[in-house]
Amino acid sequence: MGGLVILLGVAVVVARTEALERREFLSGQSQIAQTSFGAVEYAVQGEGPPVLVVHGAGGGFDQGLLLAEAMGGEGFRWIAVSRFGYLQSSLPEDTSAAAQAGALAELLSQMGIERADVLAMSGGVPPTLQLAARHPHRVGALILLSPAPFTPFGGEVEGRPIPTSFYTAIAGSDIGYWSMRKLAPGVLRSAFDARPELLTDDESRAFTDRLVESFLPASGRLAGIRNEGAAVEPGAVYNLEAIRAPVLVVHAADDRLNPVAVGEVIASQIAGAEFIRYETGGHLLLGHHEELRARIQAFLEEADPI
Repeated sequence: MGGLVILLGVAVVVARTEALERREFLSGQSQIAQTSFGAVEYAVQGEGPPVLVVHGAGGGFDQGLLLAEAMGGEGFRWIAVSRFGYLQSSLPEDTSAAAQAGALAELLSQMGIERADVLAMSGGVPPTLQLAARHPHRVGALILLSPAPFTPFGGEVEGRPIPTSFYTAIAGSDIGYWSMRKLAPGVLRSAFDARPELLTDDESRAFTDRLVESFLPASGRLAGIRNEGAAVEPGAVYNLEAIRAPVLVVHAADDRLNPVAVGEVIASQIAGAEFIRYETGGHLLLGHHEELRARIQAFLEEADPI
């Protein structure tokens, strides 16, 4: 019994130390812009035309940079943000998707960027739609990957591999998340919809491992995860018909986190939008990253010739 207590104590110390080190590392990689919505954290990677990267649920600027590397490729200036409540970004009184769009527009202004393309995934898509509809002069082309539900869709999705409440639970404790990562990595991969049958190549496995590893500090993402429901607020209005930017929507039919119907609705309501539907790939579009890097680069270059 005494040995078990010692082992648990060591595990707690190691978990706390790793989470703290990760937090300190991330704080050294990002910058903070002070906006009327509070602090907005961001990091810049690469050179070329600016592309704003808006992460999904459970993310932060670090997830955005990983997304840009995996699916965006080279030749662009990737500006990855932490949305409201994630890592060092504030959680203001107004946490709506429209307010998030306002914060993104202010960030671009402070950076001296008149207009940027946008790469958004999952929960980052609703504020990106608001940005394009409400601040059209700030937006070039849009790439929307595995879009999350937004009003009038509901927030609960049937068939999710993990109950919705689980995502808040795993973000509530750095020690708990660290322990699950060591003892039950398969459960965590399932939470990201990275099922074994989708992890068939080295790139997909490496991407998934990096995504799971990067979730620490989990506690630094809890406030943002709790705010994801802002996308489906009953009173919110998404004026998709007003969006005039070139749009590329990508969604897999077997996505167990966000229904492919969300991507189909976006593509059908925005004039001229292109839609890529994969039959497999799950939420993370696994097995298609190499193809998407080429497709996204071509789409951005066509929309905004270098």
